[in-house]
Amino acid sequence: MSASVLVDDADVRSDDLSDIFDHYVADENLPSPEWLTRLKLERPRRNVRCLSLSTRIGKRVLDIVGALVLLTILAVPMVVTAIAVRLTSRGPIIFRQTRVGLNQRSRRRDRRNRIFQPLADGEERRQSERDRRQTYGFGLPFTIYKFRTMRIDAEKDGARFAVANDPRVTPIGGFLRKTRLDEVPQLWNVLRGEMSLVGPRPERPEFIEKLSVEVPNYLHRLGLKPGLTGLAQVINGYDNDIDGFRRKVSLDLLYLQNCCVWNDVKVLLRTVRVVLTGSGAL
Repeated sequence: MSASVLVDDADVRSDDLSDIFDHYVADENLPSPEWLTRLKLERPRRNVRCLSLSTRIGKRVLDIVGALVLLTILAVPMVVTAIAVRLTSRGPIIFRQTRVGLNQRSRRRDRRNRIFQPLADGEERRQSERDRRQTYGFGLPFTIYKFRTMRIDAEKDGARFAVANDPRVTPIGGFLRKTRLDEVPQLWNVLRGEMSLVGPRPERPEFIEKLSVEVPNYLHRLGLKPGLTGLAQVINGYDNDIDGFRRKVSLDLLYLQNCCVWNDVKVLLRTVRVVLTGSGAL
């Protein structure tokens, strides 16, 4: 039985994100971090594959060394935090949750740029499998680890974003969130290679589908490995409204275009100030 296949007639002219980059990063309403080193690129970056090998190796070395150093320095505070979580509320000390990480799939091609070509007998199923693999999807899911800051029944009515003065937060949870101590167990995610010290904040799969509809090109931020901290977290904080997510996309794309080890060091130093002041916390 014969069949047809859709072939993209624009394979040779892949989207370089120029329009997206211009729309978000050049937006005059966005905060402009003057301290960020701007790289001179020949063309906008699309994802982690656009980073040089030296940058990818440098980031990974920084992740491993930085995570080990931080785990050593924060060993005692982690023990104290674990005891405090146990004594102030019922439930597990460590909170586990599925997040969406790096997306290395190809983007779904525009149907308007496709033409029909006949498929040979027996090729239809194999072509269908290839099409599914090439379909643009969310990133790779992984389990994130945090010190628990909310009651165990916090989502009895379904998943929802944290808000300022959230009543679901435990007695010690507000302090942990303000000081970012609840994030420390994610250093294990960094060592496992699921996260980086610096990158876009990983989001929950329950929210990504909605955000990808309401925030144009939201999924492009998944082109980099998610980070424990990042440019968006340092500048924009952790607000969870739609305007806040639009700003995060803008800053995540700005980071992608200027991703390098030196900028990672700068973001990490800025993160120290954020932790000490407690700014941007929910």
